[in-house]
Amino acid sequence: MSETNTPTLYEILGGADKLREIVDRFYDLMALEPEFAGIAAMHPRPDDSSREKLFMFLSGWTGGPSLFIEKYGHPMLRARHLPFAIGTSERDQWLRCMAWALEECGIEQELRLQLMQAFFQTADWMRNKAG
Repeated sequence: MSETNTPTLYEILGGADKLREIVDRFYDLMALEPEFAGIAAMHPRPDDSSREKLFMFLSGWTGGPSLFIEKYGHPMLRARHLPFAIGTSERDQWLRCMAWALEECGIEQELRLQLMQAFFQTADWMRNKAG
């Protein structure tokens, strides 16, 4: 646990193994479900590097090890995503895919809602095109 004895989101989720499960399910759904074709097209195939980067980012974002920062430096999410046209449709596809992954991985509803609120704020900030 963290030094304040309050568990981090990383710990509440179940640590690296559960986070890896969520990320893998997210990318599996993205590849399998036609409704996510728009965001799937933005990712390289195979998507191993994307999976690893999201896992590493979410590790630090949830209060676990800062793997992404240690390897790549500050996430600079918006800057790193500027080459991709991200509008409302892409934002919503990403959020729907993540919500589905969280549910399928057995994340409790209250925690899913908390995560999705935070994901929405970040995903909405990533939009860089109209529509």
